[in-house]
Amino acid sequence: MATRKKALLKVIVLGDSSVGKTSLMNQYVNKRFSNQYKATIGADFLTKEVVIDERVVTMQIWDTAGQERFQSLGVAFYRGADCCVLVYDTTAPNTFKNLESWRDEFLIQASPRDPDHFPFVVLGNKIDLENRAVSTKRAQQWCQTKNDIPYFETSAKEGINVDLAFQTIAKNAIAQETEMACRLQDERRTEAWRTERLTSLQETLDDEPDVDPFDGSAVSRAQQQRV
Repeated sequence: MATRKKALLKVIVLGDSSVGKTSLMNQYVNKRFSNQYKATIGADFLTKEVVIDERVVTMQIWDTAGQERFQSLGVAFYRGADCCVLVYDTTAPNTFKNLESWRDEFLIQASPRDPDHFPFVVLGNKIDLENRAVSTKRAQQWCQTKNDIPYFETSAKEGINVDLAFQTIAKNAIAQETEMACRLQDERRTEAWRTERLTSLQETLDDEPDVDPFDGSAVSRAQQQRV
């Protein structure tokens, strides 16, 4: 059996206080839910190992406090994130409105190489409650305007869509990692080609000092003569 490649994914979970970030993480990692609310102080993380497309992936899921005094956690916290999860409470409209600022905060602090295609996932939590205030359509429309962010409606209490959401998070993060690795490889190849061309040009000019370096045809003829 071939050895599976291992990967470490850093996932940041953002959203207002009391939307259920910690509960979602505990439901996913530990299959536990508690009705007792305890605010997260600063940041904490849980890990879970999963297999995605024949790869053993260790998800390092970072939980954050939603209070304003903890909102600016600093560049070091966001740096290296492979995916960002935005969570709101479907019964609290303000938590949905604040997704915009949480997304902007992440992009500013994390400064991803390709912000337009960085993998976000939105979770509308607490769908087990009856007093819903944010419709599915409204949330989906917002996600569509943000480059079609994947959207899930979840219940940390009842475990609804929690595993599916985090599986999608892992897959999207892996896909982004693979795409960025390919882009980096292409950039290195392009840079190597440019370096080779410049070296060849410099050698030609050293051997043929009378050649005008801005005359492409003359340079090309000189290079062919050298070969």
